[in-house]
This record gives sequence, C-alpha cells and structure tokens, in this order.
Amino acid sequence: MATALVIENDPTDDLRRLGDWLTEGGLEQHVLRPYDDDQLPDDLTGYDAFVVMGGEQRAYPDEDGTYDAWWLPKVEGLLRKAVRTNLPTLGICLGAQLLATAHAGAVERSASGPEIGPALVAKRDAAEADPLFRWVPIAPDVLQWHSDEITELPRGATLLAASTYYPNQAFRMGERAWGLQFHIECDAAMIADWAAGSTELKELGLSVEAVVDACASVLPDLEDVWQPFAVRFASLAQGELDLPRTTLPLLGR
Repeated sequence: MATALVIENDPTDDLRRLGDWLTEGGLEQHVLRPYDDDQLPDDLTGYDAFVVMGGEQRAYPDEDGTYDAWWLPKVEGLLRKAVRTNLPTLGICLGAQLLATAHAGAVERSASGPEIGPALVAKRDAAEADPLFRWVPIAPDVLQWHSDEITELPRGATLLAASTYYPNQAFRMGERAWGLQFHIECDAAMIADWAAGSTELKELGLSVEAVVDACASVLPDLEDVWQPFAVRFASLAQGELDLPRTTLPLLGR
C-alpha cells in the first residue's frame, strides 16, 4: 500500500474518521507527533502523500519571531517541498494555514471572531476543474473550529471554496496540494472534547450541549461528502486518479 506522512500537531486533533477513509482508499498513514518529541524528516522521500492536521497553535510567529511550537517552521519547509515536487498534500485547519504561510500567504486573528460549529461553504467556479473538488456538492456541509483565518492566499493559489465572513475556506497550491480551513476528520467524541475545553463558546454565547448536538447532527452528511473526497485523495496518491485536462473548444461547435 501507498503511505502518507501525517503530522499531528495537537493530541486533540488526530486523523480520526479521515484516517479510516484514507485506509479504505488504500493509503496507509505514518503518523508523527512532534508535541511528543517525534522528530520530523528533512524531506518527504519514500512517501506517497503528505497530510498536516490542525491544532491550537498559531501559524504565524510572535513579534519576536518565535512560534507556538518548535516544529512549525519545519512543517512549512516540508510543505514547500511537497508543492515543489507535486506530492499529493492535504492540510486541515492549522495545516491549511501553514500551507498558506509557507508560500507567503497571510494568516491573522479573524476580525469576524471565532467560527465554531456546523456550516456551509460554497464552491467557486475553479472547483469544477479540480480533481478532488469537482465532485463535491455546490454547498457542502463542514465543521468549523478556528479563531485565526487565512486573510491572504499565496500568489498563484486557486480558491476552491469560500464563505461570507471567512472567504478563504479551501484552496489548492500547484496541482496537488489542498488546504481546508474547515474540519472533515471529526467524530462526536472529538467535538465533545473540544467543546468541553473551549473558551470561545462563551464569547459566542453558545452552550457546550448545543454545539455538540448540532455538530453530531451533521456528521452523516459530512461523511457523505468527505469520505469520497478522502478516497479520491488516496487514489491520487496511488497514481490512480487522473488530473483534469483543460481542452479548448473547437471553433464553430
């Protein structure tokens, strides 16, 4: 089987359902946990895909140039190498933000405040030519849980999905690297853990019970959309998914 290198940035955000879906698609996962002293490789040799998960850390440094975690600059370096070598890559939430900052995009504390709970995002026109997003519904269900947002996409990035107050919801770098600001990996237990430890819910005037129930209610809909998405990513990593080809229409037709 093909193997993906997975960076787990936070013990509360593991692969969960996404890991099951990738396995169903034939893609094994080698998980590194740098918060638990796992060392990161210098390159991605020997891997067929690269996945970077979410976490509570910020994707940008403090004013003195220090990051929330020692390994984040190294993850950025690996993301640059992945894009440069066309390695199938997927960044979730913090992972998407790091994909942006690694290529001179901008991530900041969101002026619209935290975004938490079930939501809809809207596909952009460019998604119709994307090998993963072309099959996603026009307004798919997602789960949101972030206070920072990507305020500026890198030069050359392709915007694939947006929403009103947080416009950069999904994008692609190059041909094979995707960033998702939202979460697709969560199960009910993960959401319950996040809600129990959240300080943002009070800021939004939301109760733990209401958020957990609302998230749990959309999990089947999320699976309908994002399980096939994950399987397509696994197929791409194995060389079994063709990239769309752009063809010009014949004159007079």
